[in-house]
Amino acid sequence: MEWLTAFAAEIFTTQFLFALASIVVIDIVLAGDNAIVIALAARNLPPALQKKAIIWGTVGAIVVRTLMTLAVVWLLKVPGLMLVGGLALLWIAYRLLTSDEDEHGNGSANTSFVAAIKTIVIADAVMGVDNVLAVAGAAHGSFLLVVLGLLISVPIMVWGSRLILRLMERYPAIIYIGAGVLVVTAVKMVTGEPLVKPWFQAHAWVAWMLYAAALFGVLGGSRMVVGSRAKARELESSAA
Repeated sequence: MEWLTAFAAEIFTTQFLFALASIVVIDIVLAGDNAIVIALAARNLPPALQKKAIIWGTVGAIVVRTLMTLAVVWLLKVPGLMLVGGLALLWIAYRLLTSDEDEHGNGSANTSFVAAIKTIVIADAVMGVDNVLAVAGAAHGSFLLVVLGLLISVPIMVWGSRLILRLMERYPAIIYIGAGVLVVTAVKMVTGEPLVKPWFQAHAWVAWMLYAAALFGVLGGSRMVVGSRAKARELESSAA
């Protein structure tokens, strides 16, 4: 019973409860990006597979995040990690916007389902660095708090992605708003990379230009690609 007493003594302290509240806030703020990725990746799947993609994508994301949490000290020593991750996230945002039902239709539903899961897990691995570091910092070395932080993030991502998916189906413009959030997150990762952060701090205007260029390139570029595909389909239908 001694372990139970020690466990209760750790939980019912002001410091523990404050740290837990901080982790909840961090999860609510940072898990939003992950919910957007899940919703974007699942939006073109058949309705029957959307829920499965959300559940399994979240499970995969949590597994990856757990491994990253265990390796957080090592991750901090990897040079260029945030830079590469930010660039990868820009590409993911572009691919999520330019993917459509026809691409999914080229293979089986199972293939599309697996592709969606891969996208969710990879994107979460890329974006999970800031979440892992924030939760690890708020936990102050408490393994219990780290575990609780991971568990709390699960319902946030599942419910959040379902809500965003419904909104996307009703208001398609939200798809671009969600992708814009991913682009901003990606640029933050790039400019926050320790190797280049001092330079961006000394040239703040370049960072703002980078935000504008990334948003225009990803959102505008994907819009042009989707528009040209739609025109090509119209021509094919009229020719047929």
